[in-house]
Amino acid sequence: MLAVRESEGGVTFDVLVSPRASRERVGPVVGDRVKLAVTAPPVEGEANAAVVALLARFFGVPRASVQIFRGDGSRRKTVRLVGVGRAAVEAALK
Repeated sequence: MLAVRESEGGVTFDVLVSPRASRERVGPVVGDRVKLAVTAPPVEGEANAAVVALLARFFGVPRASVQIFRGDGSRRKTVRLVGVGRAAVEAALK
């Protein structure tokens, strides 16, 4: 079950990133994390930038509203979305 935590005008949740995928994808929820597939390689922050862009498009928010809160150098990350509520995240990921 995905744990979406509300905090200071936004939400945080955990993701598992698969870089160098054949296509970008959000989901499914695996355990307590959302699986994200990005086409960018994990080199010089390219995969992190792709994660931010993918989540911004998926939730319809500006890129500045998406932050990698924890796990910059890892496949397991915690992301923060500003201006998005818990109910909206849970509904979008169902």
